Amino acid sequence: MAVATLSACTTPRAAGLIDFERVLASEHSATAALTQWCRVRGIANPPAIIAQQIKSEAPPTPPAILELLAPGHGERIAYRHVRLICGDEVLSVAQNWYVADRLTPEMNRTLNNSDAPFGRVIAALGFTRELLASEHGRSPNCPPDTILSQSALLRLDDGRPVSAVVECYTSANLAGILSSGR
Repeated sequence: MAVATLSACTTPRAAGLIDFERVLASEHSATAALTQWCRVRGIANPPAIIAQQIKSEAPPTPPAILELLAPGHGERIAYRHVRLICGDEVLSVAQNWYVADRLTPEMNRTLNNSDAPFGRVIAALGFTRELLASEHGRSPNCPPDTILSQSALLRLDDGRPVSAVVECYTSANLAGILSSGR
């Protein structure tokens, strides 16, 4: 009874955001979660995610990111800034700092020269995703239409960190929910 009462007070936007967060939490890869969300919500058919690179000079790696990634002597930190797109919709804008030397040379070439999403490129490494922070709305480095901001650490199967990401999920994720009432 309490659940029914609580859900009756929830707006379609809030319910949609809760559903969206649930899908994100169900996967180790944001790419896999967005693909699932894109399919379920009918955002595009086929529900393929591309990572459109935002060409800009890499910012200095923040000290907190360096601490999280704990690169070994001589290990390079690479940076990738992308828009994750399904169909015509930008679902996320992501900044990704990763230890390039913990990936294969082929993975690094693919990340540098294609629109393949990071999670798909490194899937063979069997990584896990550790959510570090999640905030409804826009965090300081996110675009204005951000509905959810998350930061996460991706770890290899041996526990070593491989990537630290800051993800800004856009209102496009809830567009169909808001127009249909759910």
